[in-house]
Amino acid sequence: MTSAALRSRAWKLLEMLTTPLLPSDYLDLVSPLRAGADLRGRIEAVHPETGDAATVVIRPGRGWRGHTAGQYVRIGVDVDGVRLWRAYSVTSPTDRRDGRITITVKAIPDGKVSNHLVRRAKPGTLIQLDQATGDFVLPEAKPAKVLYLTAGSGITPVMGMLRDSEFDDVVMVHSAPQPHDVIFRNDLHDLVADKKLRLTELHTDTDGMLDIARLDELVPDWAERETWACGPAGLLDAAEEHWTGHGVPERLHTERFRPSIVVAGDGGEVTFGITGKTVDADGATPLLDVGEEAGVLMPSGCRMGICFGCVTPLTAGAVRDLRTGEITEAEPGVLIQTCVSAAAGPCDIER
Repeated sequence: MTSAALRSRAWKLLEMLTTPLLPSDYLDLVSPLRAGADLRGRIEAVHPETGDAATVVIRPGRGWRGHTAGQYVRIGVDVDGVRLWRAYSVTSPTDRRDGRITITVKAIPDGKVSNHLVRRAKPGTLIQLDQATGDFVLPEAKPAKVLYLTAGSGITPVMGMLRDSEFDDVVMVHSAPQPHDVIFRNDLHDLVADKKLRLTELHTDTDGMLDIARLDELVPDWAERETWACGPAGLLDAAEEHWTGHGVPERLHTERFRPSIVVAGDGGEVTFGITGKTVDADGATPLLDVGEEAGVLMPSGCRMGICFGCVTPLTAGAVRDLRTGEITEAEPGVLIQTCVSAAAGPCDIER
């Protein structure tokens, strides 16, 4: 008998002995980051960046395939007994020697996962991981001139790029409320001191919101630069309009953390058919958030309409797509993305 056949028979015997659990369940307890296990990570440190942001150092399991600078990773975190999934940009370089990765999280008001990671997460905590994904990345051929246009936590994917790739001519325009709110401020100023970056740091509390029209003053040759922009929807909308208006839309690359809301629906009573819960919802809150707030276990992924991890049947009523304003009405087989859909009147979803 071959060694493979012997291993197969031994494994089947173990399955009989450990029923109703599987041998892999016990292996997961002993070696949760082993090869062949569901991809997990272990939090090894949490480093404060600002008063409401922190960098989380994660040791990924052996199944981790690495990332490209600028990509994000979905993580599953148990918060108050419920596993919730969120997506965060990877802020570590691709060749970090110790094999760890980092995500940098800004705590948002009422954000269950972000506040948990920033304020409560402890070293040793196991989390679920997906492989890195996303196309907000640098090209293989290095551009001669680069502009990074960021605001708030929009700096996180760009920091991964700055740590990973050097260019001869790099400019950044970054906006935050006050100096102490600038995530990675010391790192950025170190790059400036090393002449690896030219930085314009704006503070909205004193300078007001960044006006895209000021780019002519701040970065006179902006139209010649390959640009990566990440931040609030208003900034990105203005940037897209500006680059298009000047005939260079192909030089602008954007990353949106939240869908931009075009038109809010009227809201209505939302019924979760499987759990039997019914709640009132406004026309601007994603059904994913409505369900989670009501204690319904909702599938989710990127939370911005890209990965389709939150798709759920709509069994009655209508919803509005928060990105386009399009109304979807229930009929047999209709699926909706709960992360970018809000109630447009009473509706039932199969959760």
